[in-house]
Amino acid sequence: MSRAVRVSTRNASFQQWQALLTNRTKRHRAGEFLVHGVRPITLAAEYGWEIRDLIYPDRQSLSAWARDMLDRTGARAVAMDPALVAELADKESAELIAVVGMPAPPDLPRADLVVVFDRPSTPGNIGTLIRSADAFGAAAVVVTGHAADPYDPKAVRASTGSLFALPVLQLDRPDRLLDWAAAGGVQLVGTDEHGAVDVADHDLTGPTALLIGNETSGLSAAWREAADVLVRIPITGAASSLNAATAATVILYETSRQRSRG
Repeated sequence: MSRAVRVSTRNASFQQWQALLTNRTKRHRAGEFLVHGVRPITLAAEYGWEIRDLIYPDRQSLSAWARDMLDRTGARAVAMDPALVAELADKESAELIAVVGMPAPPDLPRADLVVVFDRPSTPGNIGTLIRSADAFGAAAVVVTGHAADPYDPKAVRASTGSLFALPVLQLDRPDRLLDWAAAGGVQLVGTDEHGAVDVADHDLTGPTALLIGNETSGLSAAWREAADVLVRIPITGAASSLNAATAATVILYETSRQRSRG
């Protein structure tokens, strides 16, 4: 490990990192975001993301994992006052905080399962959906329209590291994805509590883009019109609907189940 930079006050560097927690514009202008936790930082390193800085509590012993991260990532080591580290991590203790560079926007994959999240307003739901998409074999997640930021700390935390394993695209308009679907023979399966077909009764084994709507208003008119079919999840009880990320998880599981049986 190279000689560490020491930060003991709320200097300019600390203020810049602190802004990454709450200011989306500054995150994207700097092209970086904060990550903490053993699994997310490990996956960021394993999948080749640029780790620019590794911040750790000054004058505290580090685990073998933390020392290994400092040695093998090539990141700048930053020894910071423990109280300031806790402030950045939004909790009392964090062994490492990584400052990770955002990648260049990825291309849509040549693959047969993509999840589209239309105008999500809650970062935690984006992270949860990314985690489920990773778990059930999706090739990418596409966030469309005016939406929360996939690099928001709450989204990163909720993804538990899957953000680093799965391409996540952000598109303002559906045009590019519609062209990709038409060129690849990809069916567009929208989700709606009043959909015409139960999800288990629709064939999800072919090339598919699953369309998940906004948490409050559902799919936009443009996506409803573009969808080849609207499917529903049959539910009972007093609940009128499912959380958007939960609904996506159910449909991803059904997609995986059909494909494993096929």
